Amino acid sequence: MRSKRSTGAVLLAGALALGTPVAHASTDPGRDTLLGTRPAWATAGADAGAAADGSRVSARVYLAGRDAAGLAAYAKAVSDPSSTSYGKFLSAARTRARFGATAAQVAAVRTWLKDAGLTVTGTNRHYISVTGEVTDAERAFGTQLHNYRKDGHTYRAPAKTASAPAGLNGAVLTVTGLDTAPHVATHDDQLPPPDTVFRNAGPFSSSYGSKTASTLPDAYGTKIPYAVRGYTGGQLRAAYGAGSRTGKGVRVAITDAYASPTIASDAATYAGKHGDAAYRGGQLRQVLPKKYTATKECSASGWYGEETLDVEAVHAVAPASDIVYVGAASCHDDDLIDSLGKIVDGRLADIVSNSWGDIEANQTPDLAAAYDQVFQLGAVEGIGFYFSSGDNGDEVANTGTKQVDTPANSAWVTAVGGTSLAVGKGDSYLWETGWGTLKATLSDDGESWTGFPGAFTSGAGGGTSRTVPQPFYQRGLVPTALATANGGAPMRTVPDISAIADPNTGFLVGQTQTLPEGGQAYGEYRIGGTSLAAPVVAGVQALAQEAHGGRPLGFANPAIYARYASPSYGARVFHDVTDDPTGGPGLAVARVDFVNGYDTADGLATSVRTLGADSSLHAVRGYDDVTGVGSPAPGYVESYRR
Repeated sequence: MRSKRSTGAVLLAGALALGTPVAHASTDPGRDTLLGTRPAWATAGADAGAAADGSRVSARVYLAGRDAAGLAAYAKAVSDPSSTSYGKFLSAARTRARFGATAAQVAAVRTWLKDAGLTVTGTNRHYISVTGEVTDAERAFGTQLHNYRKDGHTYRAPAKTASAPAGLNGAVLTVTGLDTAPHVATHDDQLPPPDTVFRNAGPFSSSYGSKTASTLPDAYGTKIPYAVRGYTGGQLRAAYGAGSRTGKGVRVAITDAYASPTIASDAATYAGKHGDAAYRGGQLRQVLPKKYTATKECSASGWYGEETLDVEAVHAVAPASDIVYVGAASCHDDDLIDSLGKIVDGRLADIVSNSWGDIEANQTPDLAAAYDQVFQLGAVEGIGFYFSSGDNGDEVANTGTKQVDTPANSAWVTAVGGTSLAVGKGDSYLWETGWGTLKATLSDDGESWTGFPGAFTSGAGGGTSRTVPQPFYQRGLVPTALATANGGAPMRTVPDISAIADPNTGFLVGQTQTLPEGGQAYGEYRIGGTSLAAPVVAGVQALAQEAHGGRPLGFANPAIYARYASPSYGARVFHDVTDDPTGGPGLAVARVDFVNGYDTADGLATSVRTLGADSSLHAVRGYDDVTGVGSPAPGYVESYRR
């Protein structure tokens, strides 16, 4: 998700201080406050007056279920290797019976909403959707709705925190939709627009360093290699210790918005061209909504390449795993939450890869609560969620403010950071560095690099959350200087683990695209971003689950950090990725690109890309805010062997 509202309030800890807002008694003895429902930008200074009484409101009232605190406690217990309940997951049916909302709770909430004048438009296991006028919403939620100025626009939001009747006995978790700020997601990657074909110009290295740019200027005192054409499955499997594991018997889900109309043929063609196992019947399937919305606002076709990358990367790393793509109806948060909920409600997968995100400043506690509830339910069932950490480093160049991305900042997901990966001849692992790129262009006379090493272009997202308290599994393992980087108490730090992301050492994908002269054709190009890292790690986790006897790994962070902390595992489990893996003066590759993205009609652009320079973030020995505990080493997969 790449655009959610801002939040200045710290997420209130539920049981276990893992960031789940809950209802609390308000100053009105007859009401329970729904914490986090008034966005931080709804200030008195930005107030532009009361919203028109007749304006329409569409909202979702999320249900807290039978035992919200118990849900968080059980999710922690089954995920923690030191707990006697570790791995004792519940079925979807038992999870609903133990933690889901009761029929009486649903009926009581529906009655309250209807009595306030709102129209119930839908009910499912997680929420009740309603519509009505501003006056109806104000009556229901005990707050006035005002207009507020934000970033040059005017949006509606509650003038005070919303509340629900105390007589509902905490049946309401939160309400979303009372504010009208944009809630749209974008994919985290370096994707070209798929409506027009994208091609890499070359020359290329087939493996890292195999072709030297001998006619181009030196960088860091030496000749540099050309960027790779794009790694394929065999190279990634070798780098991350797949061995003979294939992910057999493991189900991996992928969520994005919309759906590529050519994914089946593209994935099959790609696998055939690059030595990946052919897809079995039913191995790749899609679960799609009845209709799509906001296709123009969300640039729907731009998500096709994301799905293609995710599917082909998972299959390349774990070729025997079953893949289910669960497409959201739009890039809006509510629809993305729905896609995640489908996976949990139907127990569709063991591992869920998510290559989308937003800046934390656009996050609001109400939506964070809705997301975390789904993640906790998934943890109870043995489902692990993996989110890309972002592609803009510390986000300063992108937003002007140092911050992390969301939902990767959730204490209930595995945040996947990014690296630049060097795979040499014979699929040998050479090194990794934290993904962070500086770019300088070739001078007009071809004798030097202009402004070398150049400006920051992209890098793995990471850093310290301002809203999510430090989870138990990071205590004592994340350096204090990072955990308290924002001042005050220790907070959630991301990422947790990392894998290949740099588009200059990226992955080759195959996709049907529109040709500039008209028509469509299958083509291949190199791609990167933490959108690549997330499905690669999901694939590695599928291999680890196979090694685990096929038993689900569930929410993986406690087990990942336990391995990082244990001297018995050591370097065989994680590559300790740093900014300077070779001890040299600097690492760089040369790139030649088509100016127009697909042919030489508008010329070529030659540049040098410095590696391992991620804005203000640094990959250092031990845990860091670029790569987390590092990337999977050859012993990682087998460390789960039962």
